[in-house]
Amino acid sequence: MRTRLWDIGTDIGGTFTDIVAVETGSHETRTAKVPSRPDAPVRAMLEALAAVGLGAGDVRRFVHGTTRVTNALVEGRLPKVALVATAGFEDVLEIARYRRDELYRLDVPPKAPPLVPPALCFGLKERLDHSGAVLQPLEEAEIERLVAWLRANEVQSVAICLLHSYANPIHERMLAERLKGAVPNLCVSHEINPEAREYERASSTVFNAAAMPIAVEYLTELEEKLPLGAGLQVFHSAGAMVPIPTAKRRPLVMAMSGPAAGVSASARIARDLDRPRVLTFDMGGTTTDVCLIVDGAAEMTDTRMMGGRPLRQPMLAVHSIGAGGGSIVNLGPGGLTVGPKSAGSVPGPACYGRGGELPTITDANAVLGYLDPEAVLGDSIKLDVEAARRAVAPIADRLGLGLVDTALGIIRVANATMARALRRVTVERGIDGRDCTLLAFGGGGPMHAAGLADIYGLKEIIVPAASSAFSALGCLTADFSFLQQRTLRVPMEGMTSSYFSERVDDLVAEATAPLIANGIPQTEIALEYVALVRYAAQSDTLPIRFAMPLDPATLRADFHRRHQALFGYATGEACVIEAVRVQALKPSSTPFSRPTSDRPPSPRRARDCYFDGPEAIRTEILPREELGGVVEGPAIIEDAWSTVIVPPGWQARPDNRGNLFLTKRAA
Repeated sequence: MRTRLWDIGTDIGGTFTDIVAVETGSHETRTAKVPSRPDAPVRAMLEALAAVGLGAGDVRRFVHGTTRVTNALVEGRLPKVALVATAGFEDVLEIARYRRDELYRLDVPPKAPPLVPPALCFGLKERLDHSGAVLQPLEEAEIERLVAWLRANEVQSVAICLLHSYANPIHERMLAERLKGAVPNLCVSHEINPEAREYERASSTVFNAAAMPIAVEYLTELEEKLPLGAGLQVFHSAGAMVPIPTAKRRPLVMAMSGPAAGVSASARIARDLDRPRVLTFDMGGTTTDVCLIVDGAAEMTDTRMMGGRPLRQPMLAVHSIGAGGGSIVNLGPGGLTVGPKSAGSVPGPACYGRGGELPTITDANAVLGYLDPEAVLGDSIKLDVEAARRAVAPIADRLGLGLVDTALGIIRVANATMARALRRVTVERGIDGRDCTLLAFGGGGPMHAAGLADIYGLKEIIVPAASSAFSALGCLTADFSFLQQRTLRVPMEGMTSSYFSERVDDLVAEATAPLIANGIPQTEIALEYVALVRYAAQSDTLPIRFAMPLDPATLRADFHRRHQALFGYATGEACVIEAVRVQALKPSSTPFSRPTSDRPPSPRRARDCYFDGPEAIRTEILPREELGGVVEGPAIIEDAWSTVIVPPGWQARPDNRGNLFLTKRAA
């Protein structure tokens, strides 16, 4: 048998599947990019493995992030799901919350249709009060009635969300035990989202139930093709990795796992380079994802919208917009727009030569001369600049502009769209984004970083090594962890330490269980504690870190300080601990060195590029691996993984770790 010496990280994107491989002895690093296969993701991962010269027998550990679950949820490609709720609350998904995102467009519905149609919602006769006390017991006859109903409707998945089960899961546990074997997939809300807010909890539980058939099928195939046991892991949306059995039971943790992996790697770089505030800028083929990192830790959120419906679980606060390299450009009554529709991996942008005819952001970059016309992407895609020109020409004709001016306009619109995303994760969190460092990665991030920085007022850009496969690197270098959160709703004043400690101990046991089951000793697991605190009259909370045993005075002071920083005031009102979050983690020890490249050294050359107007500028093309000092713009820096645009007025400087620093040239 061959020795398994390689640790593998992969990221399945909408256009490409990226891979980073690190040899455990020498720390040799390889990376590659192959076209994604939306209908065969496991096949794409095996092709990526072959692209770095490895087979299944060479792998010791394999971690991957994916948008497969996210895409299925957003696009509504979901199997048949039933909802079991307390009688009288069967219509919780249909009632939802009345919230108009488009205030002045009456043609846009105020809420998305329910994930589960009314015919598949079952009202169960049982009842708990808000404290978890049983008001109406769950009778055996009622369970038999439910079983008969489920068999008659032939559903694949069942989501159980009973009133106040976060306070006492006794009835949900009874149902879970009795329904074993009666339905293929079963989810109970006290495991998926043990928190108050009935609609959000029901929506999240249904999301998880709907994702189970999709996740179980492809994760089982992955286990068969890569039989690594505990070495096969999945990246989750809170910024770490979990074992396959956990992901099968709770596939919702994989939502947004690809973007979260890039943020995880960015947090490590922010700590290594001592940058207190970092904005991640991950521009891929389909979306652009941004996130704020403060003092080496990424911002977290409890809820995000998925297809117009709430998904409630702790996850990295990644804000995504439909503006990637493959985003389609439209000219409507309001002018040029980019996205959210994408050309995807098939057919892809017109310049990929795979049948695409609609103009995309990548096509605009090709027209402006930013992309190497001789490059081969993903070992199979040869750029066709003339096809890009043909795709952009109809929009240029309608605008009455030349091709270059139209392409420059497309890039400016794309950058402005992405700048709005940066404002969402800075200004709305009380942060002046101009004080941040922009960390640019993904296939398009280094090309658009300087233009975005000019719009937003950023002074420094970092392009890391292997930037095009940075999310795959994040899968590999992240901590192994699991996270649990539970509603408490206890006043901080007069709270007994024993009551609080007992509930935290329960969360610790739940959070550490997946790690211990994966062979990690209890003594090697670190614990992080976060309290979600609010004033008694508020509805929203702020996350505040604390240490055990809890010191209420310190927690209260930290909450006041954070409230003052975000909102400009703090009061002397009573405080409430709404929920507690516990994260169990085994810190990563995976080393990383600059990736090796099989690409032969290329001589310095130049080509015509366009930056500010229709006049071409002869621009030097520099191989990144040969940079030795400061590079003055305009210049294009290329390597096997990325294209970095250094416009006029900017300069670039490499360091000995493979990072590239871009700054505005002094006047």
